[in-house]
Amino acid sequence: MLIIRHAIPRNDVLLGMVRAEGIETTRYPEDFDARLQQVVAERAASLGEIEEARRAAARNILRNGSYKPTGRGKPASEYLLRAASQPEYVFPRINAPVDICNYLSLRYVLPISLWDLDRAASDQYVFRLGREGEGFAFNHAGQRIDVKDLLCGCRVVGNDSDAASSDGEPIVNPVRDSMATKTTPDTRRIAACVYAPFAAVSGEALQEMCEEFAALLSACGTDTETSCGVALPQAAIEV
Repeated sequence: MLIIRHAIPRNDVLLGMVRAEGIETTRYPEDFDARLQQVVAERAASLGEIEEARRAAARNILRNGSYKPTGRGKPASEYLLRAASQPEYVFPRINAPVDICNYLSLRYVLPISLWDLDRAASDQYVFRLGREGEGFAFNHAGQRIDVKDLLCGCRVVGNDSDAASSDGEPIVNPVRDSMATKTTPDTRRIAACVYAPFAAVSGEALQEMCEEFAALLSACGTDTETSCGVALPQAAIEV
């Protein structure tokens, strides 16, 4: 079980949290290819009003302090949208949990982070704004992202008394995720966070999306365990 603290200083950001254990990174839901082809075709055509509102609202929740969600600082979901609009686009296939994450991000036009729980080595996480000097490498080349004022998910380490008040170490955000905790072929336990703007996504709709996410991940193994929930501003949940 994971403990998630929502400490982002805004009242318009919801966090959809999903946990899955016992997954196999090469095992996909039976109908995944058909689902993927459909959503890529839909996004290649155009965005509807609902999807466009989500895109704009998702970018808006990244406007904090000095952080500006433009250029390479846009939500990861916008990179998927732009790629899907290109002729002869081929959806990148990495592994089952990552591909499912990207599929849902493209379908719902929301940024999603995903990480390996064993590599993160923690069962407690806090989501907050990044601070001066914080950042991490996000690719094999060692390129770093500066997370000052960016929404971040941070792993918390230490004993229970320390963890309750710890600010943790940033490992994920709506733009890039850390190489240190990305999935590998050996990944069996993962967690994911959907960053949802309350202006465009209700708590009920986000819960339904997380349940869909968990159901897709449950098909990635023969003995999987999944759970999900929605973290409200300044609250903590267990998943």
